[in-house]
Amino acid sequence: MIKMTIDNIKKLTKKELEEKVKKLQKELEEKTKVAEDRLNQLKYLQADFDNYRKFFEKEKGKLIELANENLIKELLVINDDFERILQLIENEKNKEGLKLLHKNFLKILENQGLKKIEALGKKFDPYYHEALLKEKSDKEDGIVLEEIQPGYMLKSKIVRHSKVKVADNKSKFGEGDKNG
Repeated sequence: MIKMTIDNIKKLTKKELEEKVKKLQKELEEKTKVAEDRLNQLKYLQADFDNYRKFFEKEKGKLIELANENLIKELLVINDDFERILQLIENEKNKEGLKLLHKNFLKILENQGLKKIEALGKKFDPYYHEALLKEKSDKEDGIVLEEIQPGYMLKSKIVRHSKVKVADNKSKFGEGDKNG
């Protein structure tokens, strides 16, 4: 930057003053450009930070949402035991009490985001189902005939696939079809 005193300015000619003013204007333009560049950099950094913060909050939410996954997987074993015991109990009074307890147990799990996967009568989907058996059937090929063990989802994540028996209908492709 050019430092000038009043005495120095008085000694300069008009032409020299114009040159000094042009130099100062050029210097000001350069400094203004640098300041604008720095401001833009700060704006980009702020936007990046905001995006990171939003991403972090979203990930934190997902972790909290699925934090109970292991506990719920273990509780599914108890749910399976409930269902087996309900089939074995003959005393209706005891059976009704156990059904009520089982219903409350399932309600607690559902409140945590657990949902049963519907399988029976649906088309086999490897994302939701695990085929354990195939059985010849007159139903459409790939239809779930029997649910051997129910599957469950926690929010949008599968915690256990449904173990199923699937229809095997080869008549469409004709075991006896001479054209196929």
